[in-house]
Amino acid sequence: MRVDLCLDTIFIPFSLFITVTYHVYLCHTIKNNPSRTTYGIDKLKRTTWSLNLNQGDSGKAMLTVQSLRNTLMSTILTASITILINLGLAALSNNTYNASHLFSSGFFGSKSDEIFVLKYGSTSLCLVMSFLFSSMAIGFLIDANFLMNAYGEFLSGGYTETILERGFTLALVGSRVLCVAVPLMLWMLGPVPVLVASLLLVFVLHELDFVCKFPHKHNKCIVAK
Repeated sequence: MRVDLCLDTIFIPFSLFITVTYHVYLCHTIKNNPSRTTYGIDKLKRTTWSLNLNQGDSGKAMLTVQSLRNTLMSTILTASITILINLGLAALSNNTYNASHLFSSGFFGSKSDEIFVLKYGSTSLCLVMSFLFSSMAIGFLIDANFLMNAYGEFLSGGYTETILERGFTLALVGSRVLCVAVPLMLWMLGPVPVLVASLLLVFVLHELDFVCKFPHKHNKCIVAK
């Protein structure tokens, strides 16, 4: 097997394995021990906030709008970025293909037509999925914003809370799929940058997603020395 094809065959699946395994572990931790993750803590706070919210209270209408505004803006920004990157990647991929003969080293991976299509197709698929999840998140958040300021007995039973959590969850998924697409975009430069970017991405996300461990009988955070 050629060196360039061997690097693509080993490094790319391993990079995807690292990112997928990390997010599976993150989902498992959120489900079983939410206080260890920032998303789990935020979810518990949102649940308490939504339960204490008096739906239909005009005095809290502005508070609800302001509380969801930042999440809506960040989700809209994520959806816009994915489309712009996808369009730019389509134009850049043509120039990269034309200049691929300049990179003869195996460090840059295989330059066959099949691998080139796979490079662009996998990245474009992640970007489109990120846009889809972000668009659905925007719809759920707008719907939750309306329900929190509406009257009616049908709002009872946790329906508004369910819509709200779906919006935040889809927004998180959309942003994470965009993060996964970033290392794949570096595949144009070869499989080695993909592996390095995946390791760096997992390290950064771990620092953002997990909080320090809480002891069983105390409320203060203990930082390991």
